Amino acid sequence: MNLFQQTIKKTTQVSGVGLHTGKEVTLTFHPAPANHGVKFKRIDTPDQTIIPADCDLVVSVERGTTLERNGVKVATVEHLMAGIFGLQIDNLLIELDGVEIPILDGSAAPFMEVLLAAGLEEQPEEREIFELRETIKYVDEEKDVEMLAMPSSQYKITVLIDYKSKVLGQQHSSIDKISDFQKEFAPARTFCFLHELEYLVEANLIKGGDLNNAIVVVDRAIGEEELEKLRGIFGRPEIAVEKEGILNNVVLRYPNEPARHKLLDVFGDLALIGTPIKANIIASKPGHKTNIEFAKKIKALIKKTKHNPQVPEYDPNKEPVFDLAAIQKMLPHRAPFLLVDKIISMTDKEVVGIKNVTYNEPFFQGHFPGNPVMPGVLQVEAMAQTGGILALNAMEKDGQYDTYFLKISNCRFKAMVKPGDTLILKLELLSPMRRGIMEMKGTAFVGDKVVTEAELMAKIQKRE
Repeated sequence: MNLFQQTIKKTTQVSGVGLHTGKEVTLTFHPAPANHGVKFKRIDTPDQTIIPADCDLVVSVERGTTLERNGVKVATVEHLMAGIFGLQIDNLLIELDGVEIPILDGSAAPFMEVLLAAGLEEQPEEREIFELRETIKYVDEEKDVEMLAMPSSQYKITVLIDYKSKVLGQQHSSIDKISDFQKEFAPARTFCFLHELEYLVEANLIKGGDLNNAIVVVDRAIGEEELEKLRGIFGRPEIAVEKEGILNNVVLRYPNEPARHKLLDVFGDLALIGTPIKANIIASKPGHKTNIEFAKKIKALIKKTKHNPQVPEYDPNKEPVFDLAAIQKMLPHRAPFLLVDKIISMTDKEVVGIKNVTYNEPFFQGHFPGNPVMPGVLQVEAMAQTGGILALNAMEKDGQYDTYFLKISNCRFKAMVKPGDTLILKLELLSPMRRGIMEMKGTAFVGDKVVTEAELMAKIQKRE
């Protein structure tokens, strides 16, 4: 998964008819700045309404996924969104002069080809990637659908389908790497069963349907009279039924093309979460309705986590980034005032340290001796020392520097820290360090609870 955001290098276009409206639509793809996200712009409306690609804006899942904002809609977005997500494009403005995304060949491949021809451009901003830490489950008993999202170091999807069809049988499909999407899944076309066609026609849908952009599965005996009716629907006098049960001798692109297309739909619908995720998704008999409900559930967890910061993962058996000996080479503090035992992870913008709180700490002798509690001011000091390591690690290795507090703000103590607790200290840069001054957000956890949080400002100063 890409670490940095991406857009396209230049503007490009694609045109085609909508599957359900049958109307010609032109999409114009424009590069967009970092943190813009994927947005649609209906240039055929008076206000040229902009509609973010957001699962919370989904208003219909009838044979496709439809977004709406201020009464203006964009329909059948799932194949396009799958292609965009498959290329890991984060920022894009899509202008369209109609309500429905063109169906093209019924897959995501044509969209990916157009976007790739425009070129991909990496942007300086890092991607915000959500790493799932708990299992999420969604069940629709009425439709016999079950979807699971489990913790994983990467984004994976497995789809299982069973329509009780002798033609299709039980099928499954899996993707372990996003980079495999274009070749192995993007070309998989949409499909429907013969018995669904009459309903779709009566519902005034599939006006743009054609045997070139959909696989029709014949799951029952069909006579010449019905074949003649189908020829009228599609305007194709040569329609026939193949032995295998696929209308008009269509050659499948994969033996399990329907399962791969269902995975494509899951891929596209979950892209409407708006944040790349690391999770292992398992979907049994998914559809657009359940995909979107599941996407909303994951998005709600992401929102909740932003308000309640994610607890860094701590594995005591894993080799630390810096042990106590290495920390002592960087910080001037010594016992009893060295308040960080090891650093377990560090990037350019974030550091996580550990403080093992024991009854032998000197401050417990006088601070509520009968009910020992770690002083809040020392918890803040532990956070500051952890943040100081992040700053000092970025300085010249041949110099000696110290960190000094300039300001503490928005400090809150939410729970007591007692002997036996393991304090997990997470410090994040709020802005790039300038002239030796750094601003950090500090959060201290015990287990999965936030015990202390504060915003810290410090100055890095070279020793004389």
